[in-house]
Amino acid sequence: MFLNGGAMRGGPLHHLLDGAPLVEETTTAPVYRFYSVGDQCPALYPVSHGGAAIAGEVYEVSLEVLRDKVLPAEPHELELGVIELADGRASLAMLLRRPYTSHVQLTDITGFGDWRAYKDARAEARAS
Repeated sequence: MFLNGGAMRGGPLHHLLDGAPLVEETTTAPVYRFYSVGDQCPALYPVSHGGAAIAGEVYEVSLEVLRDKVLPAEPHELELGVIELADGRASLAMLLRRPYTSHVQLTDITGFGDWRAYKDARAEARAS
């Protein structure tokens, strides 16, 4: 499973992976817009043009851990889907729910290409 938010190493939700092994750090294929959902979590959204490669980590997550721990912790603005990684392989990932019906604000953070980079920039902006 491709993870690009709080469940990555060092993130507040990493423990939900229940020791699932890290397979690799990689990026998506450059066919996604990247959003901050209410500044609480990131979301991928597939596009036919104007996309970018988004950084993340691939883990070997069992279906039981996915069902019992990971998915219950995901906000309702996201849904499980299949994405394309940089090398063309497919992976499970959390995508922005379609159609998007939540009133939670979306901020396009595609230019950052990385949830951690976005969060670091937000923290620096608040500190100054």
